[in-house]
Amino acid sequence: MGLDRKKLAVIHIVKRELGLSDEEYRDILEQVTGVRSARDLDEAGFRRLMRRFARSRHYRSSRDGITFRQKLYIRHLVRDLGWDERHFTNFLKKYYHQDTIDTMSRKEAGKLIESLKNILRRHTADR
Repeated sequence: MGLDRKKLAVIHIVKRELGLSDEEYRDILEQVTGVRSARDLDEAGFRRLMRRFARSRHYRSSRDGITFRQKLYIRHLVRDLGWDERHFTNFLKKYYHQDTIDTMSRKEAGKLIESLKNILRRHTADR
């Protein structure tokens, strides 16, 4: 049984964030999991691949910077809210005085996550 669509989407989001070409991505996938397509991954392979991505230099901007998991969770919350990138950027500028989440500290990212969770709770309660 393959991975669900959400996990496949996460893999491709991370691939794009890392700026990997299709060939580089497939080489990493094969090296780490033994398959060349994410559709062939099992749960254990997914976890190994995510650990490999998390060790990437892209996600180690600073010791106190936003974590890989925080980035993914923020993107997940933004998607659940139905916000496009422009709406989210405007929100960041207005309330956090930031243009991107990449420059946020872990503490700031934690506050952003709590804000987004509260907005999502209110948003779903209004329906």
